[in-house]
Amino acid sequence: MSDLVVIAFPTEEKAEEVRQKLLTMQKEYLIELGDAVIAAKDAQGRVKLNQLLNTTTTGAVSGAFWGTLIGLIFLMPLAGAALGAASGSLSGYLTDVGINDKWMKETAAAIQPGTAALFVLVRKVTADKVLEGLRGEGGTVLKTSLDHTKEVALQAALAGVQAATR
Repeated sequence: MSDLVVIAFPTEEKAEEVRQKLLTMQKEYLIELGDAVIAAKDAQGRVKLNQLLNTTTTGAVSGAFWGTLIGLIFLMPLAGAALGAASGSLSGYLTDVGINDKWMKETAAAIQPGTAALFVLVRKVTADKVLEGLRGEGGTVLKTSLDHTKEVALQAALAGVQAATR
């Protein structure tokens, strides 16, 4: 079962720095991420999502490849590539992988303009090592599906203090 964690940061750059740290920890097999998205709110209050995987681009590239291949069969590779890229882009745009985009935008509406929130879908975690890696990074836990004890430990690690144990 996966856990969802949303952490607010004062800047988009800080949220990206923490996301990169989590991705490095994933390479070390300390955490397995299902998704890691940064939602940044600009001065006008618009929320922009910075996703790891751009499904529109991936769909366009895949569609162009398959369109060209099919176009070669019917001796129209350019038309096939164009049609394939267009249909791939559309299917990629309509595909939502990981955390629901609409929910992220609604949740990020609560943060202050000029700040960002990091949405992380965690599949597996070696909690003690990940918390140690995040110690002192700052940020405020906005939402989480973690139990209360783990949530307190996460907030304490972000603040750079030792969590009180019961």
